[in-house]
Amino acid sequence: MNKYAIVVAGGKGVRMGTAVPKQFLLLSGKPLLMHTLEVFYNTDPEIQLILVLPEDQQEYWKGLCTQYYFTLPHQLVNGGVTRFESVSNGLALAENEGLVAVHDGVRPFINTGFIQRCYQAAEEFGAAVPVTELTESIRRLEGETSFSVHRETFRSVQTPQTFRTEILKKSYNVPYQENFTDDASVVEASGYKVTLIKGMMENIKITNTIDLLLAEQMIKSNPGL
Repeated sequence: MNKYAIVVAGGKGVRMGTAVPKQFLLLSGKPLLMHTLEVFYNTDPEIQLILVLPEDQQEYWKGLCTQYYFTLPHQLVNGGVTRFESVSNGLALAENEGLVAVHDGVRPFINTGFIQRCYQAAEEFGAAVPVTELTESIRRLEGETSFSVHRETFRSVQTPQTFRTEILKKSYNVPYQENFTDDASVVEASGYKVTLIKGMMENIKITNTIDLLLAEQMIKSNPGL
C-alpha cells in the first residue's frame, strides 16, 4: 500500500521574531525541517515525502539542502494562502489508494513507532488523529465574560493526522470554510468519523523562542530524539 507524508511548512517566523522562517531555524546544528523529514524517511524509506513550502521560500530551501548535504528524496509543492489550500496542493501528488499523513513541519519530535501507529490506525479506521489530555485549567470566552469548563472533556490535537487517501481527497474536494482548522475538521464536514489515538507529550509544535529553547534542551537530554 502506498504511503504518503504531506509535510506543511508555511511559517514566516513572526512569532519567533526572526527574519528566517521558523522551519529553517537551526536545531542541533541543522534546519528544523530536516529533522522532521528524516523521521518519516527513517520510519519507511518508501513513504513518499511531499513538502509544501511557499514558492518564495523554495530556492532558499534548496540552498540549505546543498549546504547541509540533505539528499532525502522529496517532492516540493507550492503552499497556498491557507493551510487548506496547501494540503490540497500536496494531495494532488497522492494516488487515491493508500494512506496519507499530514504533518506540521515544525513538529520534529515524533518517532518511528508513533508514525507507524498513526498509519495503522488510519488503515483500520479511515481517519486517525493523535491527541493529548490537557494539563491546565481552561475557560470559555463569551464576549467580555468567561466561564470555567471541565478540561476532561477536551483534548489537544496534534499531527500527523492520518487518513486513507481516498477519504482525504474526497473531503478536500469542497470549497474552503473558515471552520476548517485542520484536516480532521475537513474530513468531519464531509461526513466521515474521526478516531482519536494517543499522542505524544514530546510532540511539541515549535512556534516561538521558548519552544526552540525547550527543543534544544530535549535533544541534549535525549540525543535519540
